[in-house]
Amino acid sequence: MKIRLTEYSEDWSERFQVEAEFLKTIFSDEIIKCEHFGSTAVYGMKAKPVIDMMCIVKSIEKVDSYNKQMENLGYDVAGEWGIAGRRLFRKGGENRSHHIHFYQLDNPEIERHLIFRDYLKSHPQEVAKYSRYKEELAQRFDTTSHYSPAKKEFVSEIEQKALKWFSENN
Repeated sequence: MKIRLTEYSEDWSERFQVEAEFLKTIFSDEIIKCEHFGSTAVYGMKAKPVIDMMCIVKSIEKVDSYNKQMENLGYDVAGEWGIAGRRLFRKGGENRSHHIHFYQLDNPEIERHLIFRDYLKSHPQEVAKYSRYKEELAQRFDTTSHYSPAKKEFVSEIEQKALKWFSENN
């Protein structure tokens, strides 16, 4: 998929809210909570304009029973997509608008993602640094298949800082 790196948009938060409310009409009380995470959740962050959402659910296996309904509503059903215990749905085809990550309440990935988000929200200098790095990568690579793996090490370094920050402050 082609890289579409854009400036931060206030609209992203609203798009998250609208989608979260819509998903609650489908999954009902199976969804405990929805969280906006990833780059579009961080003020000032340059990002691909794809809303990363995390839906925390009671039972990850129950989510699988909604696959056909989600397909009928236009979502790509991607399954675990490389992360054990996750269920990923993508919306928008080639002009993707949302990545919806479902995790069962006890999955450790939840905390990891939220700590990373909260660390960036609390450290604007890291946001600026990460945004610049994304711009450099977007100039070097045309597609997400090269761009995403290229930023993995950089993201891992920030994640380590975030985990340290979290452990020192909680």
